[in-house]
Amino acid sequence: MTDALYTPALLRLAADAHGAGRLTVPHVTGTAFNPACGDKVTMDLALESGRVTAIAHDTKACVLAQASASILGAALKGADKSAVEALRKEIATMLAAKAPAPRSPFESYAAFEGAVEYESRHRCVLLPVDAVLAGFDAKPEG
Repeated sequence: MTDALYTPALLRLAADAHGAGRLTVPHVTGTAFNPACGDKVTMDLALESGRVTAIAHDTKACVLAQASASILGAALKGADKSAVEALRKEIATMLAAKAPAPRSPFESYAAFEGAVEYESRHRCVLLPVDAVLAGFDAKPEG
């Protein structure tokens, strides 16, 4: 593994796996798949008035996607779709333009600083966010 990419902070985020698993009764579920590498992330969301009240993820993906999903699992409660869309834009800008990491509660995305130089890995970081957005766009379950 490349040390600049797989820092201890990034590996710790992935190992923490905040929100790993599935919700018993999600309101919506979204999935995102990266055909280039086979990564797949499924996000279960419980929503109240359009805001996330609970989140869980099933992440069968690389360390980058696992760490990104863990950040969302720890910090996404209270967010609505527009906040997640703004977060995605901030992360994409951070990766493409070497901009600062998103602000609290998503400052942990600073751990992806080493991914900036690996454009093909940007999709891995964004995959869990895309799965959440797919969940917001999904028809409610049940």
